[in-house]
Amino acid sequence: MHINLIQMMSEDAGNAIGNFFAQWGLIIIMLVALVAMFFFSSRSNKKRQKQYQEMLDSLKPGSRVRTIGGIYGTVTSVKGDVVFVSVGPDKARLVFSRQAIASIEDAPVEATIDGEIVENTEKK
Repeated sequence: MHINLIQMMSEDAGNAIGNFFAQWGLIIIMLVALVAMFFFSSRSNKKRQKQYQEMLDSLKPGSRVRTIGGIYGTVTSVKGDVVFVSVGPDKARLVFSRQAIASIEDAPVEATIDGEIVENTEKK
């Protein structure tokens, strides 16, 4: 009789657990997947943001940059949040906020007034 009672209790517990997962299992799995995707997305965004901030902190005169508007130029000076960039063969001086700099470029090229692209080997 004692063994019969334990079997009935275990069957009832098994049925209760089975019913719970039949009703809520998919929702629980979806919530766990959503939390995991949010966690990994947040980590990669923080990593990308940290790399971008390090790039902005490394701006110095002489750096070749590309702005978010697609303008290529050379940094002439940096004063706080303001970056002065010389552009083109006539060295037009443009003023940008630090956040307007999209990347630091390695290619030492410059465009002429005629639209030709020439290598600029001049280092400042």
